[in-house]
Amino acid sequence: MRRDSEGPDKGRLIDYRIFVPSLLVIIGISIPFSIYEEQATAALNQTFDTIVEVFSWGYIWYAILLLGAGLYLSFSKYGKVVLGDPNEKPRFTLFEYASILIAMGVGSTIMRTGMVEWTAVANDPPFGLEPQSSEALLMGNAYSMFMWSFQVFAIFVMAAPAMGYILHVRKRPLMRISEACRCIFGDRFTEGAGGKFLDIIFLVSILSGAAVTLGLGTPIVTYNLSKLFAIEVTFGLTMIVTIVWVILFSLSAYVGIEKGIKRLSTFNMYLAGGFALFIMIAGPGVFILNYFTESVSSLITNYVNISFYTESLELEGASHVQSNTVFWFAYSATWAMLHSIFAAKISQGRTIKEMILTYLLAPTLLSWVATEVLGGLGVHRHLTDAVPVFDIVQNQDDMALIPEILASLPWSTVALVVFAIVAMIFLTTTLDSTTYTIAAYTSTKDMSKYEPSRFLRIATAGIITVLALILMRVGGLAPLEVVSGLMGLPIIIIQFLTIYAAKKMMDQDRAWIHNVRKERVEDSKAS
Repeated sequence: MRRDSEGPDKGRLIDYRIFVPSLLVIIGISIPFSIYEEQATAALNQTFDTIVEVFSWGYIWYAILLLGAGLYLSFSKYGKVVLGDPNEKPRFTLFEYASILIAMGVGSTIMRTGMVEWTAVANDPPFGLEPQSSEALLMGNAYSMFMWSFQVFAIFVMAAPAMGYILHVRKRPLMRISEACRCIFGDRFTEGAGGKFLDIIFLVSILSGAAVTLGLGTPIVTYNLSKLFAIEVTFGLTMIVTIVWVILFSLSAYVGIEKGIKRLSTFNMYLAGGFALFIMIAGPGVFILNYFTESVSSLITNYVNISFYTESLELEGASHVQSNTVFWFAYSATWAMLHSIFAAKISQGRTIKEMILTYLLAPTLLSWVATEVLGGLGVHRHLTDAVPVFDIVQNQDDMALIPEILASLPWSTVALVVFAIVAMIFLTTTLDSTTYTIAAYTSTKDMSKYEPSRFLRIATAGIITVLALILMRVGGLAPLEVVSGLMGLPIIIIQFLTIYAAKKMMDQDRAWIHNVRKERVEDSKAS
């Protein structure tokens, strides 16, 4: 285990040449958008609608191509390449490794989409289905599962092979996109303005995305507290919840991956599993199992159709599924480099195949189970009229639906509290991973030997929190959310560059021969 000792550069902890410009860009976006929120949001939404109309096909093929690249790297000769010393054991057990990737890749967002996303699809279903019909209800949960499936996690992980290779095999000191692309563009570009530009794009997308995630994740807890204590959701309550969160993920960031993220992630897997079991026993368990079975059938039957759904023959406007899929892929792209860099950091001792397939399978399976348990509970409450689901989502904030559904369970107080705790831990690990990655990315220390400075992690956590609170107070989260989605456009280009860079570096080093586990080499010689 590497400790937080100082690396080669003891004088300067952070590379201000990329951090300061990135922060200034975020501030430059946030201030005018906050002042002129209505006009800014309208302009940005119009821009996004144009992108949906013109480039829907592009985002769909982008996700498919990344999934194809992931399967190619996994099952080709490159899949057996070890990220690090072939003789060393992986840094984490498979359960710990998968738990960290799930906490990072899924986070509290699955609890929001799992509980409420099906309502949006049921109200505006694809394929000509009748709104709120039985078929539309099944499609709602099937689509919620699709949102957390192979294409999205391929988007998250496919820059990780290049980042893991430069860090653990080539032992490059800086864990940056520009460094991964050195083999493509050369030293002059990497160390000059071009490399700094790539790194700034990454930081802008992550800082804005982190602020939005904190802002959007907080209502999951505040609405539960509002229901629990019969109090109003105010900015004061939001600020209290946010500050508690900051303390949690600052402490976790301070103690590091081993004592912080790993322990929280594994503990939350057990807690979330226990909560799901509670819903099955105390709630409509048989219905959820039956609904899960039919939803999986609906997903498998329609997976290809949803994956390539562009509504080319519908000229009156995009449905929820079509527009949300494009936004979801675009928004996922903004987080792609963060997920990949963090996955690369914790994948020491893992093969390329193990890293990619674990990220494709573990979060997907967990997300499908969570979606079915939470979504199945909501659909049952709608069908039995226990909760006026569609009245709530049409007349109130979507988040208001979550505590109403949970309150319909026996021991509703326990359900509300545990749900809030699981959501808080999920968001804590997500933001902890984010601050860790940003700190590692901007650090001047040798990341192949050291961990990022604790001070830098705490400072990064503080910056994200202040930015999120200011934007929540002045109402600037909505435009920044759209901006963070639009930031996915340049990230897409960078992703494909890193895939090419990973292949090129492994080809240059003949890594499938020289950097594989010993038994693999002996097997290849025998054959």
